[in-house]
Amino acid sequence: MATLHLVHHFANVLLVDPAGAVLLQERDANPVLDPDCWGLPGGHMEPGELPEDAARRELAEETGVHFEGRLWHWRDQPVFHAEYGTEDVVHTYAAATRLVDADIDCREGRQMVFVDPGLALGLRLTRSAGLILPDFLGSPLYRRLQEEVA
Repeated sequence: MATLHLVHHFANVLLVDPAGAVLLQERDANPVLDPDCWGLPGGHMEPGELPEDAARRELAEETGVHFEGRLWHWRDQPVFHAEYGTEDVVHTYAAATRLVDADIDCREGRQMVFVDPGLALGLRLTRSAGLILPDFLGSPLYRRLQEEVA
């Protein structure tokens, strides 16, 4: 009899500052998924939770930021997690912000900072960030969000 592996749903947020830097979290060695990598603030969705609600909740839990502005849906990205043996779904939202590093209270991982896009792509990224970030940084939405806060 085959083992049933349930799909996990995650939600995260790409915050873009006026210089075009994106908020990234340097994970520590403790998480099951992608330890010691850089990723987007976010995490597991709760049962019955809507993706945008989960993205806002996770951002608040990990940064202390209760983001009230508009979140733009970027994409729902399938990501295979060998640790779970599942092809999971990562729901990603994006927003412009005038927040700076000092406004962020890193509550998970080693640090949570705004990273220049050129440097971000050179970091050791989580699987989901590695799939999401390059496309996002080349997108019309990214350019529009930069212009919103410029």
